[in-house]
Amino acid sequence: MQLNDQTAEGSPKELRDTREVGVPEGSVVAADHGHPAHESQTAPPIVLDPKSKLGRGPILAALLAALVLGVFIVTGIRARVHAEETLTQNTRQDAILSVAVTNPSHGANALEITLPANTQAFIDTPIYARTSGYLRHWYADIGQHVKSGQVLADIETPELDQQVQQAQSDLATAQANLQIAQITAERWKKLLAKNAVSKQEADQATSDFSARQSALSSAEANVRRLQQLQGFEKIYAPFDGVVTARNVDIGSLIQAGDSNSPRAELFHLAATDKLRLFVPVPEVYANTVHTGDRIVVTSDAAPNQKFMGTIVRNSDSIDLASRTLNVEVDVVNAEHRLRPGQYAFVHLPLPPSTASMTLPSNVLLFRAEGLRVGVVRNGRAELVPVEIGHDYGATVEITAGLRPQDEVILNPSDSLAQGERVQVEKGDVQ
Repeated sequence: MQLNDQTAEGSPKELRDTREVGVPEGSVVAADHGHPAHESQTAPPIVLDPKSKLGRGPILAALLAALVLGVFIVTGIRARVHAEETLTQNTRQDAILSVAVTNPSHGANALEITLPANTQAFIDTPIYARTSGYLRHWYADIGQHVKSGQVLADIETPELDQQVQQAQSDLATAQANLQIAQITAERWKKLLAKNAVSKQEADQATSDFSARQSALSSAEANVRRLQQLQGFEKIYAPFDGVVTARNVDIGSLIQAGDSNSPRAELFHLAATDKLRLFVPVPEVYANTVHTGDRIVVTSDAAPNQKFMGTIVRNSDSIDLASRTLNVEVDVVNAEHRLRPGQYAFVHLPLPPSTASMTLPSNVLLFRAEGLRVGVVRNGRAELVPVEIGHDYGATVEITAGLRPQDEVILNPSDSLAQGERVQVEKGDVQ
């Protein structure tokens, strides 16, 4: 009984050995009760030694996993930081305005300006009838060139013909009355010499003779007037030209009229061998216009052709509404390549200027404080005030404010601010 108790509890030496091999304190090692105690000493229980390789494996694996995870975390953080830095740099670069620039050129290259002009016939006249009647026949139609004195139409005037006959009869009556008045006056004059009649009666006969003379003159004048109206039965061309309008036809009722008492005009006649061009010259160029100067005239209706014109006169006064000087240019048009009413362009020569510079018109900034241009200096935009001389359309003359080496911004934004950072686009210096 005592032996079994010792076997169950184990000897003190076995318990000490068990603690020495690493069994945790408080753990119980089972013993086989079916075998003697000495057999338990030959087959000791399996225990784990923390110093063995099998015990260190999980720890190393955990450390390795932690190391790999740390590497991944560090790598991800660095990539994110690099991406943020790249984004920040790109954002800053995008915030810098990219601009195209150009350099001023000398103004001596711009030697003329092109101005629009209205082309008119040298003579442009409506043709009216001077007598009333019916159109018997017309001899000229639109587009036909006629000579001075050529018959354009015939007017039938039956009423006028009757008036002429009546006037001629009145003239014959006046002549007869004058003859009898003359005879009577001479008779009374002879009787007065014999004191057969009173002086009052003789004077009355003489006065009646004078009245009959005046009546005859009036009748003659009326006949001449009506005969002249008969002469207007034929419509003649007043000058060499081309018929630009015909407003009547055979049988039309014609009413006598003129520009003061408007009636239907019969024809419209224009002289096109020479044309007048009226050019509104801006005030700034008024002093460059001189009578007698020869200038070039072009028209879109006659491409690749140039016509020579002469400045013949100007209004010598600036129009208050348009601030322009009205200039007349005459162009010989013998070949009729230009037509009245066409839109033409007058190329007005300008004196060369070596002190000024020219720039494209699209560099100008219109600000409340005045005219400005953007100039790139030290990587920033400076809004420089300038003064304009001549305006050539696509280009303008700059008389003050710039230097030849200045880089002027093309097509500047309206929001361009003083001192704003800008970057010149490569290859865009013009």
